[in-house]
Formats: sequence, structure tokens, C-alpha cells
Amino acid sequence: MTTQSPGVDAWMVPELGPSLGHLCDPPDVSASRGVLDIGFEDIRLELVTGLFDVAGAARSFATAGDRQGAIASLARVVWISLWERAVAAAAARVAEVVNTRLRNAAGESHLPARTLESFLLKDQDVRAIASRLGSGGAGFVAALDVLEETVPAAASLGPRGRLGLEDWQLALTAVARRLESAWLALTEAASTEQQRWRSEIERVRLWQRPRWILWLISALVLFLLTYLGLVLGGYLPVPGLLRGVAEFWWNRL
Repeated sequence: MTTQSPGVDAWMVPELGPSLGHLCDPPDVSASRGVLDIGFEDIRLELVTGLFDVAGAARSFATAGDRQGAIASLARVVWISLWERAVAAAAARVAEVVNTRLRNAAGESHLPARTLESFLLKDQDVRAIASRLGSGGAGFVAALDVLEETVPAAASLGPRGRLGLEDWQLALTAVARRLESAWLALTEAASTEQQRWRSEIERVRLWQRPRWILWLISALVLFLLTYLGLVLGGYLPVPGLLRGVAEFWWNRL
């Protein structure tokens, strides 16, 4: 009679791919990229690759009979870390594209560099963008909380561990489904974000130098020329500063 490995028989990490849904789709060059043409396909694939890597590590631990190692590989903190990394990367990309387009628009409108600085996105803006992009992950975080609750029973030995295994597996696949929903929400939020910043880019592109400055300069020049003409024409007294200019002009007549 042959004996199976206790890890394979008693511990099985579920396949996450089916539960991840569209997250596992191949790169889609036709995917909607928003009004600023920002794509996130590589970030999505990096997220999925990270998940498959930790799931593979969990299976290796499970096969070796290391229940604690398998659980730790797919723990709440691991999922959160991968998700937050994806959100941060998406926010950084939005900010990078927006700033590039703001600079290009400033070049078209000849916006002064000092004024442009007030339009460019800073670190606090990137953090705010990341917060808005990640706001759709509430269900994902809630599912992770449920997963965490199943860990003590699933990590136990004996009958309690066997009973807790199924709950852990179900909670794990629920987390994967919620992650797909969170990603879809992120892409929708990214489209809204692009709309938001496109209006700022258009403001920079349509910027015009204040006309009152030009009118003021023109008025001052006209006033000085009129005054100089009256002085040189003998209609007004010649001030000391213009005495040399007036005599030079009169001697040439």
C-alpha cells in the first residue's frame, strides 16, 4: 500500500486563475486608454504575475507539508502589498503623463516656467490620485479580513484544520474575485482622473499673457513719446535731464 505525501493529500491551494477573471487576460492593445492615452496593461500583468508567484510558493510549501508556510505565502499582508504596489504604479503613471502634457501645453502657450510650476503635480497630488484609484478596493480589503479570520482554524492540525481548510479555500477565491472587481474599479477611476486633468492641460494650452500689461506698457511708451515731442517742440520746459538731448536735436534742425 502506497502512502501519499501528507501535503498533497491534506492541503491543497486552490487555483486562483479562474477567480481572477479578466485580470488574467492576455495584453489587450485595443483596451480603452482614456482621453490622455494612458495604459495600465503592464501593471495589471505584473500584479497577476506577483500573485501567481506567491501562489506557486504556497503550493510548494503545501506539497512539502508546511501548512504555516503555505498560509503565510497567501496572507493578507501579501495581497495588500501587491495591490498597493499596483495602485502606486498606476498613480505614478498618471502623474507622469499629466506633467509631460502640461509641459508640452506650456510650450505651446509660452506659459512662464514659474507659473507652470503651480500646475505640475507634486508628491501630495500623486498620493491623492493613488487614494482615488484605490478607493474601489474596499470590497477587496473586506474579503481579506474574512480570509484572515479563517487562518487560525486552517492552520490548526487535526480535525479542526481539516474543517478550516474549506473555509480558507473559499475565502481565498473570494479575495481573488474581489481583486478583479477592485482592478476594474481602478481602471474606471483612472478614466475619470484623466478627464479631470485634461481640463487643467487645456487651461495651460489656452493661457494668454494678461493684456493689461501690454496696454500699460503701450500707454507709457505713448505718453513718453508725446512728452518728448512737446519738449523738443518747445511747447514744454526742458527738464535738466533732457537738456543735452534737446540741444543736440535743435542743433540738427
